Amino acid sequence: MADLWVSLGVLAAAVLLCEAARCAAARLLRGVYWTYLLEAVSTFQLCCCTQELKLLGESIRLDLSTSLTLTYFVTFVHLSTFREATCNPAAALESFCRGASSVWEAALLISLQMGAAVAAQGWAATVWSLGLSDMHLRHQKFGFRCFDPLGGTPLEAAAVEMFCAFTVQAVATHIHRLDERLRVHCFAAVITALVYAGGSISGAVFNPALAFSIQFPCSGHTYLEYCFIYWLGPILGMASCILLFEKIIPFLSGKSTIGMHSSNEQKEKMQ
Repeated sequence: MADLWVSLGVLAAAVLLCEAARCAAARLLRGVYWTYLLEAVSTFQLCCCTQELKLLGESIRLDLSTSLTLTYFVTFVHLSTFREATCNPAAALESFCRGASSVWEAALLISLQMGAAVAAQGWAATVWSLGLSDMHLRHQKFGFRCFDPLGGTPLEAAAVEMFCAFTVQAVATHIHRLDERLRVHCFAAVITALVYAGGSISGAVFNPALAFSIQFPCSGHTYLEYCFIYWLGPILGMASCILLFEKIIPFLSGKSTIGMHSSNEQKEKMQ
């Protein structure tokens, strides 16, 4: 139980630090500079918190209700503090493909997200090296190593990541139909359900930057296999969802696709 409270403190510290950076930047920066910093800081927050949650889940046997409640609550906090940040390179690719950003803007955004993901690894190692809990001490003893994150074959894991990304994109496409006050709760509930359903197979990450931070350092599979699972899987899931809802279904029904484009503000920023 002590380990759980320490981890909650680490999560709170990461969120408060990043929120302070966002508030300070909001007063000093405007326009595109604000957008870039918001993405970097929010991605850092997402990866830092997920690093701690992953270690907690692997080290302590929490009951199902506690695990799901914690996942939902942390996801709700992320979605409530990220503002318009997506924290997902797939969203930057979508923006470029739609013509909403240039190739250089998308490349810079993705670079900042991936850089924040790497920085989160350093933050996590620094926090763990403090030995704030027995769990951290044990992890430090083993050199902060993580092991095979997959509970299935690479093909099964890629399919899970693809399905998760498809589901989140579908929710983002239709979330405008819900009352605005319910949207964050809906996203948090969907993400919690996906983590519960697919977590044992692939980790249910469905975010290339987040996966690069928490899964790629783990042993058990090659770098190319992780790229196939955690990069190609989510991108194909997002693309297939857009194709289905914005091309195939409108074509079959004879309706226009105008107004069906989902906005980046409504996307999952994640896991």
